[in-house]
Amino acid sequence: MSTDLAPSAGGRSLRRTVAASVIGTIAEYYDFFIYGTASALVFNKVFFPEVDPLVGTLAAFSTYAVGFFARPLGGLVWGHIGDRLGRKKTLVYTLLLTGLGTFAVGLMPTYEQIGLWAAIILVLVRLLQGFGVGGEQGGALLLTAEAAPPGKRGFYASFVQMGSPAAYLIPTVLFAVLQAQLPEAQFLSWGWRVPFLLSAVVVIIGLYIRMRVPESETFEAVKQQEPQRAPLKRLLTDHRREVFGGMLAKFVEAAVFPLYTVFLVSYAEAHDVDSSIVLDAVIIAILAELIMLPFWGKLTDRIGRRTTFIGAAVLNLVLLVPAFLAVESGDVVLITLLMIAGLAFGHAGTYAPQASYFPELFPSGARYSGVSVVWQFGAMIASGPFTVVASALLVLADGGFTWVAVYVAGLIVLSLIGLRFLPETAPNRRSGAEYADWPGAEERPERTEVVQDR
Repeated sequence: MSTDLAPSAGGRSLRRTVAASVIGTIAEYYDFFIYGTASALVFNKVFFPEVDPLVGTLAAFSTYAVGFFARPLGGLVWGHIGDRLGRKKTLVYTLLLTGLGTFAVGLMPTYEQIGLWAAIILVLVRLLQGFGVGGEQGGALLLTAEAAPPGKRGFYASFVQMGSPAAYLIPTVLFAVLQAQLPEAQFLSWGWRVPFLLSAVVVIIGLYIRMRVPESETFEAVKQQEPQRAPLKRLLTDHRREVFGGMLAKFVEAAVFPLYTVFLVSYAEAHDVDSSIVLDAVIIAILAELIMLPFWGKLTDRIGRRTTFIGAAVLNLVLLVPAFLAVESGDVVLITLLMIAGLAFGHAGTYAPQASYFPELFPSGARYSGVSVVWQFGAMIASGPFTVVASALLVLADGGFTWVAVYVAGLIVLSLIGLRFLPETAPNRRSGAEYADWPGAEERPERTEVVQDR
C-alpha cells in the first residue's frame, strides 16, 4: 500500500479518530450490554415475577436475545448507508437511536404496574436498540482501520475493540455498587433504573466526540470513483467466501463473551455460589482484557490476523470446562484466574484480530456492508440465542454444564472451520500487498495467489 496516508495516520488526525471510535463504541455498547447484567440480576424479578425463578431468568434472557436478532437488519441497512453516505454520518444516527432506547427503559413501568405490557414494551425497545447497534461496529472499525498505516493497522484498529468490554464494565460496576449499597427492595424499585438513565450522559459525550472526527479518506476517495453496484449485491456475487467464512469465524468470540460475562453469573446462582464473586471476577478480567487488546492487535501485525485468531480460538476450547469447574468450586482466586484467562486471553485473542481482519477481507466500496453483515449475522447466530439456549440446556441437564459445554465447543469448532477457508490479510504477511482493493494500495494479487495463501 502507498504511504500517502502515513503522515496524517501517525499524527493528531489518527489519534482523534481512534479516540472517537473508542468512545462512540463505548457509548453504543454501554446501551446494548446493560441489558445483559440487568437480565441476570433484575429483569426476572421486575418483568417476570409470576413464574419460577429459573424460568423467569430464561424469559429475561429472551428479551436480551431479541436485540441480537434485530442487529442483522440494522447491519444491512446501516451498512448500505455507510457505503453510500459515509462512515461518520451513519455512526451519529446509530448512536442516537440506541441511546434513546436505553434511556426509555429507565423510565419504563414494571409488571406490577401494567402487567404483561411491560415485557412487550421491553421487547420492542430492545428491537429498536438492536437495529441501531447493527451499524455501529462496522463503521467504528472502518474509521480507524482506513486511517491507520497498513503495517500497524492491526494495532490501531484493536483499540476500537476496547469499546465493547469497557461498555460492559461500566454498567457491571454500577450494578455491583447499587446492589451493595441499597436494600433489595429499593434496588428492585428504582436502583436498577440508574444505569439506564445515565446512558443519556454517555450518549452526549459520544456524540460530541464523534461529530468532531473527520470522514474516512478512503470513503472520500471511493466516492469520487464511478458509481458501483449495490454493496450487498457485490458481496453476494463476488465475495461469498469472505462473507460466509467471516460469519463462522465470528462465532467463537460471539459465544464466549456472553458465556463469561452473563451466563456464568446465573450458573453461579444455580449452584448456590454467590454471584457477586463471579461479577467481581468479571470486572477484574475485563480490566485485564482492556490492557491486553492492543497487544493482541500488535501481534496480528507481526504473525498475521488468521494465525492469531486460530490460536486464540483453540485456547477458548481448552478453557471451557475449567471455567465451569472453577465457578462450581466457589473459590474466589480460581474463579478470578479462569475469568482472566477466558477474557483477557481467550476472548481478546479472537476479538482484537477482527478489527483489522474483517475490513481487509472486503473492497472499499462494499466494506461497511461486508463488515456489518459478517459481524451482525455472526453475532445473531452465536450470541443472539446463546443465553436462552444455554439456560434451557442447563434446565434439561438439572443444572449440569455438560450440554452447555458441548454447545459452546460446537460454535468454536465452526469458527475454526470458517477460518480454514479464509486468507491471511495482514499486509506485513503478504509482502506489503492488500488482499482487497484499498485506495492508494498496491494492485491486488491475482486470485490464484490468494488461493495459495489459504
